[in-house]
Amino acid sequence: MSLRHAVLGLLAEGSASGYDLMKMFDISLANVWPATQSQLYSELGKLADTGLVEVAAEGPRGRKEYAITDAGRAELHHWITEVTPVTIGRSDVLLRVFFLGQLSPDEARTYLREQAERAVRNHEMLTGILPLVEGGEDNLSVYGRLALEWGLRFTTTQREWAEWAEKQIR
Repeated sequence: MSLRHAVLGLLAEGSASGYDLMKMFDISLANVWPATQSQLYSELGKLADTGLVEVAAEGPRGRKEYAITDAGRAELHHWITEVTPVTIGRSDVLLRVFFLGQLSPDEARTYLREQAERAVRNHEMLTGILPLVEGGEDNLSVYGRLALEWGLRFTTTQREWAEWAEKQIR
């Protein structure tokens, strides 16, 4: 996934300013595909330069509202339906697990316990987002809820695995 497609997806739901998009990222996509303000504004400029979005309105203090173009919708559709998703094959957490034998058993158990605790914190943070999408009828709520459920299940699995792994170390 790219920031480009995340922005196109949000704008496909309706025009928005960079500020509005950043707020949407913070409450929805940040858990899936985080972005900084500078990355977002840079990407908006690139999308406008390539004709995938356009400035739909300009307001005070240089505020611009962007809208997706037909070419942008076609690119988003192509990406969703025809581009094979990239699955990340690297995990810094699991790479370290391979080398836990270099630590004392207590240090190894501490590492795994910290992973379980991190999973719990992430799960709690995701649970806090649940009221924002639950019951919403718009696309971002409906499909955001599906993505949120994946995150909730994933963090549960992470915690369960880390607790199990900690018990395996003697």
